[in-house]
Amino acid sequence: MQKLRIIFMGTPDFSVPTLQALVAAGHDVCAVYTQPPARAGRGKQVRPSPVQIAAEALGLLVRHPESMKDASAQAEFAALEADAAVVVAYGQILRPAVLEAPRFGCFNIHASLLPRWRGAAPIQRAVLAGDAFTGVTIMRMASGLDTGPMLLTGETAIAGKSSGELFDELSTIGARLMVDVLARLETLAPQVQDETLATYAAKFDKAEAAIDWSAPAVAIERQVRAFSPFPGAWFEMAGERVKLLRAEVVPASGAPGTVLDEHLTIACGQGAIRPLEVQRAGRPAMTTADLLRGFAIPIGTLLK
Repeated sequence: MQKLRIIFMGTPDFSVPTLQALVAAGHDVCAVYTQPPARAGRGKQVRPSPVQIAAEALGLLVRHPESMKDASAQAEFAALEADAAVVVAYGQILRPAVLEAPRFGCFNIHASLLPRWRGAAPIQRAVLAGDAFTGVTIMRMASGLDTGPMLLTGETAIAGKSSGELFDELSTIGARLMVDVLARLETLAPQVQDETLATYAAKFDKAEAAIDWSAPAVAIERQVRAFSPFPGAWFEMAGERVKLLRAEVVPASGAPGTVLDEHLTIACGQGAIRPLEVQRAGRPAMTTADLLRGFAIPIGTLLK
């Protein structure tokens, strides 16, 4: 396999396995671009991104320009004279001057089977929609939103997985596929996306995580998986917001939002939901059985 001079661009945990895989494959990662350190946590301390932490541990050059629209940032990027740039959830829109600077272009890992679920939240949208499968697409980047020609895809069954579980699985698949693509750049035939099949994965609003018990149980169970672990689908109980992290659909019925039994089974618009793992505000996640040992919820209670 030819060893390439590569610029890596990424920010969250999802990006880290690909950076590590590129280094392990022997490529020359000449620079790592990531979002600037940001304030996070209760203390609002300035924290570097997961990619910056990983890159520094590998002894790599790290850059975090405020904007890649800046002419000086674009000139610094071009001056690296890279063979390719690998982009994984970087967090900035790249202009043509950046996309065209590397010899072979810029290559992106997108966490869906394109052209389905272009956009910011493909994993959550696939789970919410009840898709049977999702996956990863490696594409050569173009100016449009996730519109570039596709080089390789990898598929996995959703099969009851949460977004968090899929996040980890797809990041691993994407890292493996990207190494494969770079090894076969001169032989892979790019495939143009079918625009008639395109769908958009809009960034989710935290308000979408609020549970409406009048919805069907199967839809609520998908909502729980889509927003687990973050931000967590939630409902109100005795004036307190409780996150529902894991649940199952059960064959029961009643007025939507009503607690039906001692296991906290909750009636929905169609069917019922039995919570399996929950989280009260400011407390760690716990099983429903642990919750009920210290928080009595009488049968017949109407939840919001």
